[in-house]
Amino acid sequence: MTRRLRSLTLAVAAIVALAGVSACGADSSGLGSGPAPLAGYELDPPPAVGELALPDASAGDAEFHFRAEPGHLLLTYFGYTMCPDVCPTTLSEVRSALKKLGERADSIDLAMTTIDPARDEGEMLTKYVQSFVPRAHALRTEDDTLLRTVADTFGAGYSVTTTADGAVEVSHSGNVFVVDATGAVVLVWPFGINGASMASDLAALLDRGVA
Repeated sequence: MTRRLRSLTLAVAAIVALAGVSACGADSSGLGSGPAPLAGYELDPPPAVGELALPDASAGDAEFHFRAEPGHLLLTYFGYTMCPDVCPTTLSEVRSALKKLGERADSIDLAMTTIDPARDEGEMLTKYVQSFVPRAHALRTEDDTLLRTVADTFGAGYSVTTTADGAVEVSHSGNVFVVDATGAVVLVWPFGINGASMASDLAALLDRGVA
C-alpha cells in the first residue's frame, strides 16, 4: 500500500471512530435551544495531557508542555514533513482558520509533533510547520517510548516501518486536538474539517471561556 493510501485510510478510520462521540453542544431535544453544535467532538472524559512534554525544536529544544497559555487554546497535531496529503491539507486548513479569526488568532497556538523523527530533523520540522503558522512550535524526540506515550495519551495513532527494499512507509491519524490551559483536550477535529468550521469552533470556545 502506498503512503498516500495508508495516510488516507487511517484518516478515514479516525473519522469513523469519532462518529460515535457526541458532538459538543448538540441539542438532543431537537428544539434548537442552547449553543449551536460544534464541528469537532468532545471526549468523555477529556484526556489530560498537561503533564506531558516534548523538546521544542523551534525553541532550542526547550521542554514544551501540552497545555495552553492562560486565555489561549493550543492546537496539537501529529504528523511528518514528508506527508504527501493529510498533513499539508490539515495545516492549510488551520492556517485558514487563524486568518478567519483575525485578531482572535493571537489567542490560538499550534504545536506539531513529528512521528518520523529519524528523517524530520529539528530545523526541517521548524521550517515546515512555521511555513503554515509562523509562531508554531515544532516538537521532536528520538525517544520512541516517550513519543508513543504522548501520542497514545492524545489518542493519536501512527506507524513508521521500513520495507525490505529500504523504503520508509508512514501512516498516521489526521486528528487535530484542541487543548485548554488546564491541559485538557477539549475538542478533537477529525481529518476533513475545513478552516471555516475550525474558526467557528475556536470562536465558540473562546466565547464560552474554555480558554
